[in-house]
Amino acid sequence: MTDEPDVARAIEAILMVADEPQSLVSLGTALGVPVTQIKAAIASLVADYDGEGGGVRRGFELREVAGGWRIYVRTDFDEVVADFVLTQNPTKLSQAALETLAVVAYRQPISRGQISSIRAVNVDGVVRTLVSRGLITEVTTDVETGAILYGTSDLLLTQLGINSLDELPAIAPLLPDGTEGFRADV
Repeated sequence: MTDEPDVARAIEAILMVADEPQSLVSLGTALGVPVTQIKAAIASLVADYDGEGGGVRRGFELREVAGGWRIYVRTDFDEVVADFVLTQNPTKLSQAALETLAVVAYRQPISRGQISSIRAVNVDGVVRTLVSRGLITEVTTDVETGAILYGTSDLLLTQLGINSLDELPAIAPLLPDGTEGFRADV
């Protein structure tokens, strides 16, 4: 894959499905092209999405975060998207989503890998759902691993009708084996 527009569109396709920011090296490896070509294609996509050169400014943007690149809703449209997610898509959470949400609430900040370890299942789709509904959010990245760490949002507090996570009930009495995977003080 050597044609720059094709590389840019391939990067765009990968970023649309990627759960984590993608580094220039990982994109170059995936596409079999040099990092310099990936950099040029990323710059082209950023300019394209920003409407440079007479194009239309898109409702999404390409941002460099946590050592990689990821597509985000443009901040101008945060309110519209949040409203849509909350009012137009009011489906109930699955049991898996509720369990994952509880893990995040009691263990935050926490990575996807740590959540998966506690729940003993892959939680990628569930985490995406919770993020898209605004119940959890990316709070930081782990300095050692670069993993995105998640925490609960103010929206969750509102939905639960509480002022802070300190109002959540102690979890240890609810677990059959005590505090396995959870802090002893919660």
